[in-house]
Formats: sequence, C-alpha cells, structure tokens
Amino acid sequence: MTTREVPSAAAEHGDTAQRIYETDLPARLDRLPWGRFHTLLVMALGITWLLDGLEVTLAGSVSGALKDSPALHLNNADIGLAGTAYIAGAVLGALFFGWLTDRLGRRKLFFITLFLYIGATALTAFSWNLWSFLLFRFLTGAGIGGEYTAINSTIQEFTPARFRGWVDLTINGTFWVGAALGAGGSIVLLNPDVASGDLGWRLCFGIGAALGLVIMLMRLWVPESPRWLLIHNQPEEALRIVEQIERRFRDLGHTLAPLNEPPLRLHSRDHTPLAEVFNSLFKVHRQRALVGLTLLTAQAFFYNAIFFTYALVLTDFYGVPSAHVGWYVLPFALGNFCGPLLLGRLFDVVGRKVMISLTYVLSGVLLAASGYLFARGVFTVVEQTAAWMVIFFFASAAASSAYLTVAETFPLEIRALAIAVFYAFGTALGGIIGPTLFGALIESHDRFNVFVGYLLGAALMVGAGLVQARWGVAAERQALEKVAQPLSQAA
Repeated sequence: MTTREVPSAAAEHGDTAQRIYETDLPARLDRLPWGRFHTLLVMALGITWLLDGLEVTLAGSVSGALKDSPALHLNNADIGLAGTAYIAGAVLGALFFGWLTDRLGRRKLFFITLFLYIGATALTAFSWNLWSFLLFRFLTGAGIGGEYTAINSTIQEFTPARFRGWVDLTINGTFWVGAALGAGGSIVLLNPDVASGDLGWRLCFGIGAALGLVIMLMRLWVPESPRWLLIHNQPEEALRIVEQIERRFRDLGHTLAPLNEPPLRLHSRDHTPLAEVFNSLFKVHRQRALVGLTLLTAQAFFYNAIFFTYALVLTDFYGVPSAHVGWYVLPFALGNFCGPLLLGRLFDVVGRKVMISLTYVLSGVLLAASGYLFARGVFTVVEQTAAWMVIFFFASAAASSAYLTVAETFPLEIRALAIAVFYAFGTALGGIIGPTLFGALIESHDRFNVFVGYLLGAALMVGAGLVQARWGVAAERQALEKVAQPLSQAA
C-alpha cells in the first residue's frame, strides 16, 4: 500500500481541489528508526533556536555597551523597550509567516524568514540612533518569529512519533548554545583591547548574520514536508520524498518494520479558510487552546522578563562590569541547555502531562525561593548565578515543552498557524509586558520591587503547571494524526 486516489464525486466533475487520497505515508515516516537524515534535518532547521538565543543574549550582554555608546545613549528603559520591539516583531512575524507557511509550504517559508533575519540583524550593527535600533530589532524578531512556525511544523512532521518529545525539547535547548555563543562573542568583542568604542557591540550583531548565511546553505537539501504535500494535491512528490528517505535506511542495512495502521483517507485542498482555522482552534479544540495559551504565556513572561534584564541585575545590584556579563551568562546557558537534553527522554517515557506539570511547578517554586533570598541580599553574585542555573535547568525543559504542546496537538492543516497564534498571544501577553516591567522595576534600584516581579513570574508558572495537569493531552508516542485528526480526513 502507498498513496492512491480514491474516486469521489467532486473529482469526477473536475474539481481537483476535492480529490481524496488514501495513503500510508505518515505511518511510513513514523516507523523509521533514527538516522543520519533526521540528525541533519534537526541541525539544518533546529539551529533557528540557536539564532534566537544568540540574539536575546547579545541584547542583554551588550546592554552596558549600548548605554555607553556615543551614538545610541540608551538607558535601562530603552534597553527594555528594545526587548519589547524584538518580541513584538516576533509576534507579528509568527502570525503573518505562520499563515503563509500553511498556505505556501514549509520549505519556501523557512528560506524567506531566514533571509529576513540575516538582513535585519546585519542592519542592527549599523544602527545610528534609538529609533533605527528599535526598527532593526523589530525586523530581526519578525524573522525569528516566522522561523518558529515553519521550522517547528517541519520537524514535527518528519520526526518519528516515539522520538518527538525528546527531539523537540533538545532542539529548543539549543537556544542556549546560541546564548553561550552570544556571551562568548560579547566577552571578546566588548574587550576594548579588541574593539574599541562603538565597534564592539556592532561586531557582536554581525555574528548572527554570518551564522545565518551558513545555515542558508545547510537548508538547501531539506525537502518539503510529505504530510503538507499530501493535502495540497502533490501525492507523487510526497511519495518520492518518503521513498528516497526509506531507500537511504535500507542501503545502510536497516529492515523497516511492517505497517500495522490502516491507511489515511485525506481530501486535498488549496488552503484552509480562516473561519475554519478559528473554529478548530477556539471551538473544536478550545480546551487544548487554553492549555497552549497558558503554557506559552507563563514561560514567555518567565523567560523574557528575567533574561532580557539579566545583565541589568548583574550590573545594577552586583556591580558586575558590563564587559564581564558574558562570563555569568555562560553557566546560566549551560543549565538551560542541560535541562531539555537530560530531561527530554522522560517526556516520551514518563509522559507529557506529568513532566510538563512537574517542570512548570518546580520552576515557579524555585524562582519564588530564589527571589526571596535575592530581596534579602543573601546571595553573592556567584550564588545568584548558581541559583539561576538550577531554576532554569527545569524552566528550560518546561518552556520547550510548551512549543511541543502547541505543535503536536492541532491538526496538520493549521499546525504552523496554531504555533503562530499561541506563540503570538502568549508572547504578547507575557513577553512584551515582562521586559518593560522588569526594566522599570530594576530602574527603581529596589530589590523588593524586583522580588515582586519574580513572584509574578513564579505564580504564572505554577498556575500553568496546574492547568496542564488538569487538561493537558497525553500525546507521547502517538502519531500526529491520532493526536489531532486532520481537518481534511475523509470518512
């Protein structure tokens, strides 16, 4: 059995948009062992998170240099505003490009969004005043937001079901490899002996553009998602891609498991009307929408509020010179990377509901306790950094699982837009408010005020964990079509 057209009344009357295909291609993708194809796919596409980590870390690590810049003259509020501009761009970029991803295909969009990112981050290095800096940060965020929708949907649709949780969390964890690169780059380039005056922070933003060009080349071989091709009336191309992947495994000596699942019957379609999109998101799957929105909002506030202002806490409360901030970001990034890497398999083995709830609640409780000790002035800068390493070991896995949840619990036809909608709503509610609020709290130079902000972030994380425990979906080791039936599935 492979893919064949099933006779239908609409197709007999010449309506190619209403053809029905009977196919086993999704099951064939899910039965594959993990191999070189999957590793290269993850490297070429998942590196988007590395770029985001690089951008966010650079924004924090160079904040002192931006305040000292004779061209920009930024203050703490301006730094928070720049973080807000970046996230606003990511929100709008996710919505616009997410809509296009479901209409035009995953492959086209992950080239378009990467091109936008490369251009915008390169232009950031040439900013001449506050407003030009804000504009280029906005456009950089738009490229990254669009990347999330195209990349997450593609990786979900290629990854075998039994590996999906670990793969998704590990990919999200590479954000912190980018954070480490940003921190390391800032250590070198903000050294006045290496690059004096305004040159250092400008060269830092050039790192992202250079990496983006390398990634563009890496993506040239990545195929379109067969699942997307099936419902967009291109079954022959979908079959060719799957057969090519299977041939690579057989050539390496793998024996592929027999198929036990019945074939899918899918209506082809040109696009999914927005009315059907919103009906599916907010009526048919209202409970899943609530869970996804809650998880993404909580982690967006938690991360963006704290990490965008990380450097300000170090410089304003612990007296760390701005040029040395990168040294404190490196251990923070290590804790964040190790969390998804070491805990990721448990999300497939123990299950989504238990692990997502546990990591969210534990992150919130630890932040509240750490915030209290910060407010009392108990921590030294080393102890504060160690506390954040432990907190974000769990928080990183929690935040990564939020993206996994919205990517796998909605139908194929609207997967990219679903990621976009909940990323946008969650980030707008939690991410735009967070950096601005924390920038103002830190500007007060009052530890108790900052502690109040930490308590708010902790409460959101604990609340999101409880919502997941009550209404979350146990999607581990299940085919995407079982977790969420395609809108185009025929009887």
